[in-house]
Amino acid sequence: MFVRNDAKTFSFCRAKCHRNFNRKKNPRKLRWTKAFRKNAGKEMTVDSTFEFEKRRNRPVRYNRELMGMTLKAMKKVSDIRHKRQDLFFKNRMRAHKVMQREQVRAHITKGIEVLAPAAAKNKEQLISTAISKVSLRKKQKEPKMEAEN
Repeated sequence: MFVRNDAKTFSFCRAKCHRNFNRKKNPRKLRWTKAFRKNAGKEMTVDSTFEFEKRRNRPVRYNRELMGMTLKAMKKVSDIRHKRQDLFFKNRMRAHKVMQREQVRAHITKGIEVLAPAAAKNKEQLISTAISKVSLRKKQKEPKMEAEN
């Protein structure tokens, strides 16, 4: 725990965090911190389920029914949050997969003569056949994508 001159208190989860705070490291630049992940768009920052985590300092009289309903609601909210986080992750990885495929295709077109059989020596013919195969696969995938949507 650290208390600043203006009475703001800082509590740290582990000594690593405390050390970096003392060294005046910016947590948004350290890749392992939550602040970095949220700032870089790797985690959800805006979601209605975060409203349920806020602390409310108003005391409430104990009520068994209210407690039971609250526990059920907490379970539902956590399920919703997990589903949304999974969807967020899948959408984020979808763009990464497209980039990977494009890199692989570029690599294949770059070294097509290595992949081609030794009997075929005409480079232009090989490239045109490879491009036609790739375009044919794209055309076959387009109706599938439209059917899913």
